[in-house]
Amino acid sequence: MEIVNIMKDLQKKLPHVEFLQSEPLSRHTFIKTGGNSDIFAIPSEIEELQVIVQYAAQHEIPLTILGKGTNVIIRDSGIRGIVISLEKFNKISVKDEEIYCGSGASIIDVSRAALDSQLSGLEFACGIPGTVGGALIMNAGAYGGEISEVLTHSTVITPSGEILTLGRDQFDFAYRNSVFAKKKYIIVDAKFKLVKGNPTAIKAKMDENTFLRESKQPLEYPSCGSVFKRPPNHYAGKLIQDSGLQGTRIGGAEVSTKHAGFIVNVDHATSSDYIQLIRHVQKTVKDKFGVDLETEVKIIGDE
Repeated sequence: MEIVNIMKDLQKKLPHVEFLQSEPLSRHTFIKTGGNSDIFAIPSEIEELQVIVQYAAQHEIPLTILGKGTNVIIRDSGIRGIVISLEKFNKISVKDEEIYCGSGASIIDVSRAALDSQLSGLEFACGIPGTVGGALIMNAGAYGGEISEVLTHSTVITPSGEILTLGRDQFDFAYRNSVFAKKKYIIVDAKFKLVKGNPTAIKAKMDENTFLRESKQPLEYPSCGSVFKRPPNHYAGKLIQDSGLQGTRIGGAEVSTKHAGFIVNVDHATSSDYIQLIRHVQKTVKDKFGVDLETEVKIIGDE
């Protein structure tokens, strides 16, 4: 089907949903790179999201889900088919010791809501810049905590458009992995079970985590966060540092001089700059130490 006809079809089915054609995805990624999407959809209700997913499945149209674009590199050629933004799925509510939130909510905002309600368990997430959905997919963790420890329920939509509610025994969490990633589920919401805590102690822990993050990470430049997964018995940043790669630059992308595990956009980098630099780092570390660095950041888009 022609893009213009897909747009007309979807707009007729979903008159209240915003659909954009040829939207620059550089506007929606932390590293400020990436080509255009064919169609960019911004639903706000689960029923709207389900209709788009079912339509894409029925017509065999490629579908990509985008949160805040913190842990993703979108190729310069962009993304074909439909890109769905979950930015409007951002509600957060607290009841007793549970927090319910949409998948597009910032996990930082959720951790602050926990603090406001004197709930402990999400202090580790106070500096993770992504969405709830991204945190679930990657089983995000930092400073001794992980999403797997606090998540109790999640509503998802399957690639065929079926709505499911998953519980603890179905998440299949592992290091930077989950059932959400394995089965390509589209996350709609999440429920976290926390415990009552001392607000002074909770805030102190969050302040400590924030200080550690700001002192060690190159937050002054756009980046996609930690680029590589931790290899067994090693630390990616140390391997890169010991390979003499800090400060190495391709185009506008540079291996951070502050933290070797980060690649930063120092001068109008393209996604191609990033990808070439990632490959160079992987090859250099493999040649020097015999260790394969696997990317934690997701590289997506039309090749």
